[in-house]
Amino acid sequence: MSADPVTLMVARRVARERYQDFMAWLREGEQLAADFPGYLGSGVLAPPPDDDEFQMIFRFADEPTLAAWEHSASRRAWLERGTGLFEQPHEHRALGLDAWFGMAEERPPRWKQSVAIWLAFFPVSLAFNLLFGDWLADLPLTLRILLSTLALTPLMTYWFIPLSTRLLAPWLKASRAAGSRPGMAIQPR
Repeated sequence: MSADPVTLMVARRVARERYQDFMAWLREGEQLAADFPGYLGSGVLAPPPDDDEFQMIFRFADEPTLAAWEHSASRRAWLERGTGLFEQPHEHRALGLDAWFGMAEERPPRWKQSVAIWLAFFPVSLAFNLLFGDWLADLPLTLRILLSTLALTPLMTYWFIPLSTRLLAPWLKASRAAGSRPGMAIQPR
């Protein structure tokens, strides 16, 4: 049985006048991570116009490959070069589906997670088949499935499922909010 991929999500607050410097520094870090075994990808979500918090995501094949990158001398040197570009970061690790649906205490019921994934997958899969179905129709079934999953998996993982969970966030979190008792709050670790 293989290990679940692990995602490191880091939030960093960046002053607007340092945005370009931060983006150059971040690209350097993504290139650095790409040289490590087990690296699956990374990305950055820019803040909305009225905020300064960037969300950075680094994904690795498993905990050991992430740890190798995290504790490397080259990453430490990269982080040192970023001194002064941002405030103290907030980090969160997620395994498997946790990367899309948050920590255990925030995670919606599995049926809601399934709906969110399906709402992302169905239209994208339909569009893929409408665009490429005729071209793929003459290929053997195994090859058709191979090509479609190779094309759709990265799109789903990095864009459409995160988009679906972001758009459905109020609905996904509704059962948790309704189930919490007044006066009780979950404290961050």
